[in-house]
Amino acid sequence: MSESARGVAYVTQPLARRPVDPHHQGMDLTGKLLVAMPGMGDPRFERSVIYICAYSDEAAMGLVINRTAPDLTFRDLLSQLDIGEGIEVAPASARAPIYFGGPVEHGRGFVLHSADYTAEGSTLMLSPAFGMTATTDILEDIARGEGPRDVILALGYAGWGPGQLEGEIGENGWLTCDATPEIVFGTENGGKWEAALRSFGVDPRLLSSDAGRA
Repeated sequence: MSESARGVAYVTQPLARRPVDPHHQGMDLTGKLLVAMPGMGDPRFERSVIYICAYSDEAAMGLVINRTAPDLTFRDLLSQLDIGEGIEVAPASARAPIYFGGPVEHGRGFVLHSADYTAEGSTLMLSPAFGMTATTDILEDIARGEGPRDVILALGYAGWGPGQLEGEIGENGWLTCDATPEIVFGTENGGKWEAALRSFGVDPRLLSSDAGRA
């Protein structure tokens, strides 16, 4: 079941992580970053950086972390969801952008955040540094100033079916690297692609579509 208003939904149950098939044990991408390669062939993901939130033999799901939805702010989202009434939202939070999380289910919301925040029964800890919460409770906490230190509020997500992401990586559509708070939260959106590449020693100026997985 979900809470929704005007097409925007935040789920009321936590997301579950499925086990990874033993055949794919060496390729568990949960908590990793996907970095789009030049010439990958899908303009929706050009120069995108995606945080992988869930990975298994059945599916993969992630959030684009370097592209915002135009003309949509946190205050707008609160208004659409009809929450936050009576809460004085801090100006910085009110102006916080909403991210384009991916082309799947644009009306579904997720919050990728630092590990200093957990909501019992709702937060999925993705790594020691990152959590994800997809209920309206976290939005109310953010509005009150009681939310996580760092957040990316996203609508929609990127999704892959069985074997699809592995195939795209094998065809040099993506590079993978470790996710760090400095890249995800501490870098301007326009610089995240290059920062992710440089984190494992790749010079973006020298990239070609022939490069492989890092």
